[in-house]
Amino acid sequence: MNYISTDKAPAAIGPYSQGVVVNGIAFFSGQIPIDPATGQVSGETIEEQTERSCRNVGALLEAAGSSFGHVIKTTCFLADIADFAAFNAVYEKYFVSKPARSCVAVKDLPKGVLCEIEAVAEV
Repeated sequence: MNYISTDKAPAAIGPYSQGVVVNGIAFFSGQIPIDPATGQVSGETIEEQTERSCRNVGALLEAAGSSFGHVIKTTCFLADIADFAAFNAVYEKYFVSKPARSCVAVKDLPKGVLCEIEAVAEV
């Protein structure tokens, strides 16, 4: 296993890694809209928070030597399913290869954010 770590994405806020690569597949921990430079939640709207979460995923992909075009699967968590369309409008700008995806609404997300995105990618 090869652990992925970059200061261009938020540091883990618990006992886990930002990402792990096994047999050419990278598994990334969920990315919430934290600005890695400040450690603070970035944005108030679902669009702003989705943008930051996607950029955090991108930083992890880059650190692993991969890209959005090599994402196989994402799992997306929303604090409110009513944000689904607005979330998708931002998400589709990044995940242009249309990887497999699950998207669910959950009761709460860390730090009270509106979305979280985890990804699996080919390296």
